[in-house]
Amino acid sequence: MRRRPRTGASIPRPTAPNSPRDHAVIDFTLNHFELLGLPVRYAIDAKALDAAYRELQRSVHPDRHAASDDASRRLALQAAARVNEAYRTLADPVGRAGYLLSLSGVEAFGETDTALAFDFLERQLDRRERASLAADAHDESALEVLLDEVRGEAVATESMLAKLLDTDRRFAEARGRVRELRFLSKLAEDVDAMLAEAAA
Repeated sequence: MRRRPRTGASIPRPTAPNSPRDHAVIDFTLNHFELLGLPVRYAIDAKALDAAYRELQRSVHPDRHAASDDASRRLALQAAARVNEAYRTLADPVGRAGYLLSLSGVEAFGETDTALAFDFLERQLDRRERASLAADAHDESALEVLLDEVRGEAVATESMLAKLLDTDRRFAEARGRVRELRFLSKLAEDVDAMLAEAAA
């Protein structure tokens, strides 16, 4: 029977050590949200995420268990890696959406299914061409305008994903939107790099 994720769990803490092997124990069966004591939803409180991560990471940091036996040190390393993975996934809007879909049994990024809506793809290809022309001309102003456009659409897509995932639970549609968000995020990263080079 599939265990339903808890939505309001407090931050899991390592158990109090009764022996060296009890150090840095976390429940590895918890999903990323549960591990960090956060509601299982796309709209996330970034400050709460950061605070939960810092508190949990302090508890499981391998340096705190340097004097423990080998098994405890390995467990501390595994726990720290698990906490880092959870944080990186939830802090990234694309990763968080993909992870939420995976919890519902939906694969967001299938290797053989990379289709994007034609109008979306056409718009992004036009932007890439504009970015290339602006970069060749070292036109910082044009690149800044373009970067604002792309980031604005990314923010709008994140808002749409919050509604689709948290309220409507329309996972098939959310699957298409998260792929669009991944494309927009990569485009914004590329344009930002072009802008930095143009300004150098």
